[in-house]
Amino acid sequence: MKIEVTMKYTLKKLPLVLLMGLWGSLLQAQSGAVFTLESAIDYAMSNHNSIKTAHINLEDAEKRIREQLGTGLPSVTADMNFQRYLELPRQPLPESFASFGVLFDVLADIVPDPSVLGGFGGESSDEVSFFRKNNFTMGVSMDAMIFEGSFFVGLQAARGYRKYVDKEMLNARRSVRKQVTEAFLPVLLVDANLEILDKNIANLASLLAEVQALYREGFVEQLDVDRQELSLANLTTQRKSLVRQRELVLRNLKFAMGYPLEEPLVVTGELEAMSTGVVDEDLVGQINYLRRPEVQLLETGLELNELNIKNYKSRFLPTLRAFGAYQYLYQGDNSENGFWSPQAFVGVRMSVPIYSGMLKTLAIQRAQLESEKIVLQQQELERSIGLEVSNARIQYSNALENLDSQQKNRALAERIYQTTQVKYREGVGSSVEVSQAEQSLYDTQRNYLQALYDLILSKMNLDLALEN
Repeated sequence: MKIEVTMKYTLKKLPLVLLMGLWGSLLQAQSGAVFTLESAIDYAMSNHNSIKTAHINLEDAEKRIREQLGTGLPSVTADMNFQRYLELPRQPLPESFASFGVLFDVLADIVPDPSVLGGFGGESSDEVSFFRKNNFTMGVSMDAMIFEGSFFVGLQAARGYRKYVDKEMLNARRSVRKQVTEAFLPVLLVDANLEILDKNIANLASLLAEVQALYREGFVEQLDVDRQELSLANLTTQRKSLVRQRELVLRNLKFAMGYPLEEPLVVTGELEAMSTGVVDEDLVGQINYLRRPEVQLLETGLELNELNIKNYKSRFLPTLRAFGAYQYLYQGDNSENGFWSPQAFVGVRMSVPIYSGMLKTLAIQRAQLESEKIVLQQQELERSIGLEVSNARIQYSNALENLDSQQKNRALAERIYQTTQVKYREGVGSSVEVSQAEQSLYDTQRNYLQALYDLILSKMNLDLALEN
C-alpha cells in the first residue's frame, strides 16, 4: 500500500516541480554552446571589447614605429607653378642708366614690335621690368636628414610605446579574466543549489506520499501532512526563484564574455574541482612584484619618461640636412615666343641651437620631476600589492577552514535528518523533529555551497594577486 501511494504521488508531482526543470536544462544544453571556465575565458579574450581595443592599440603602436622611421627617410616633392602678370612689376633705373633709357625709347619708336626690347621703355625711360607676363615652373625637390638627435630618440620611444601597449594588453587580459571568473562562478553556484534542491524536493515528495498514506490509515494527524506540504511548497517556490536568478547571473556572464545576450549558453564544471591547486609557496613565498602587469606598466612608463628626457636633451645638438632640386622655368608674353631655362642645385643645411629662453632646460627639469613621481607610484603600488597578497592569503586560509567546518556540519545534519525520518516512520519521533532536522539540513547545504564558493573566489583572488 505504501509503495503504491509513493509511486502515484511521484508520477503526479515530480513532472511539475522537477522533471520539467531537468528537461528544460537538457533542451538548453542541446541548443546552446557549452563553456567551461577556461573556454569562457578564451572566448572573452577574442570577443571582449577591451581586448579588441587593446589589439587596436597594438596595431597603432606598430604604425607609430613605422611613422617614426619614415621621418628619417628622404622626402621627394614634385611642384608645378603657373603665374600670369596682369601688370608687370617694374624697377627704377639708376641715373647712370638714363641714357640707355632714352636710347630704348628711340628704338621703341622705330622697331615694329617694341616688346622685343624687353622691359625697357614704356611709360617711363627711368623704369625697367625683368619679367614676362607668363611664368611657368616645374621641378622636383629632395630633402634628407643626415643627422638629427631627436630622430633616434623618437625611434626608441616608439618602440618603448609598443612595449608599453604590450603591458596594457596583459593588464586588459587580466581584468577580463577576473570579470569572467567572477561572473562564471555564480552560475555554477546556482546550478549546484538547483541540483541539491531537486534532490530535496524528490526526497520530500516521497516522504509526503508516505505521510499521506499514514494519515489515511489513521496513524498521523492532518497537521503532519500540512507541515510536509508546506515544506514542499516552500522548496518549489525557492526553485522557481532560483531558476529566475540563474537567468540573471547567466546574462551577467554573457556580458562579461562579450557573448550575444539573446543567444543560448550552457556552462559546465564542478565547484569542488576548482577549489584545489594552491601550493604552500603561494601562502608563504616571497612576492614577485614584476609578475603584476601594473608594475610592468609603471616600469615601462619610467623608461618612456627617461627617453623623453633624452629627447629634450637632444634638442641642444645641431641638425644636419641635405637638400637639392631640379627645375625647369618658362617665361614669355605668350606660349610661342617665350624661353625655357633649366635650374638645378644641391646643398647642405646645418642648424645649431644657441639660445631658446630656458624652455628646453625647464622641459628637462619637468620630465625629471615626472620620473620622480613614477618612482613614488611604484613604491605605493608595491605596498598595495603586498597588502593585497597578505589579505588574499588570510582570506583563503579562513575560507579553507570554514569549508572544512561546513562539510562536517553538512554530514552531521544529513545523519540527523536520516535518523529523524527513521524514528518518524517507526512512530517514535514527531513531525516537528523531522521539520527541524529538514531545515537544519537545508541550512547546512546552503552554508556548505557558500563556503565552497568563498574558497574558490578567495583562491582566484590569491592567484590574481600573485599573478599565477
